[in-house]
Amino acid sequence: MCGIVGLFAKSPAIEDRLGEHLAAMLRQMSDRGPDSAGVAVYRDPVAHGHSKLVLCSADMHEDWPGVGHVLGATGEPAVRHNHALFTLPCAPSDAQARAEEHRPDLRVMSAGEVIEIYKETGRPDHFADVFALGDIRGTHAIGHTRMATESKVTTEGSHPFSTGEDLCLVHNGSLSNHNDLRRSLRKEGIRFVSENDTEVAAGYLAWRLREGASLEQALEGCLDDLDGFYTFAVGTADGFAVLRDPIACKPAVLAETDQWVAMSSEWRAIAVLPGAADAQAWEPEPGVVYAWEKALV
Repeated sequence: MCGIVGLFAKSPAIEDRLGEHLAAMLRQMSDRGPDSAGVAVYRDPVAHGHSKLVLCSADMHEDWPGVGHVLGATGEPAVRHNHALFTLPCAPSDAQARAEEHRPDLRVMSAGEVIEIYKETGRPDHFADVFALGDIRGTHAIGHTRMATESKVTTEGSHPFSTGEDLCLVHNGSLSNHNDLRRSLRKEGIRFVSENDTEVAAGYLAWRLREGASLEQALEGCLDDLDGFYTFAVGTADGFAVLRDPIACKPAVLAETDQWVAMSSEWRAIAVLPGAADAQAWEPEPGVVYAWEKALV
């Protein structure tokens, strides 16, 4: 079943309370996805030539400062539960390569200049508390609550899935051709860490973008190349995009005020936002890409 939430701040007041609002939205989606939860938050871009790297450890007593030393990180890591955020003086791809070479036992959650991904098994309300989402500020974010139907309940199988630098995807639905597509994408050099069909959709976007497609073109390609039913929310450095398949049997709601843009699987997650009663709300049309970016708002 799963639940999706997304929030794009159009004012400093919403940016200052982005994590608080995001946590409230996730809690509303708990019964749609009680197995795990995750968020991708966009905030505090690093200087050009640097990158943000979020790692996850199975050891709650991980020596995160020691990890930073091994990776050549600058400053102290910012720890949230069993995840840690590092700043490295190199490109995101190089930062990820360093982690995979020197600490292959750690999971890379995200690498980019703006993005931070945190995800874990367990109920969304517990996730929001232990990761202290309420104290996060930022420009925009997407989140997910998962009810596992196509793969194991694991951290690796939780959403969001990183699809490239500062890009990620969450999904409600099911893909029928993900095994064939996974094999094809592996031949193109796309790597996978889970059996989750959503990760295949994420890999597809990464491949299309690598081949020169725009985000809108890559999402429109999903309509031809991905069989199944889905609602996608894609986070980018500048905003987020939403796409429903041509049948659109999975629920989705969009809403907008002069303070924010929000999306969710159900209205109740948007209703907790300030000014929701006066928002313009609508159901996204099947097969249409909706996108909001900072430069366009």
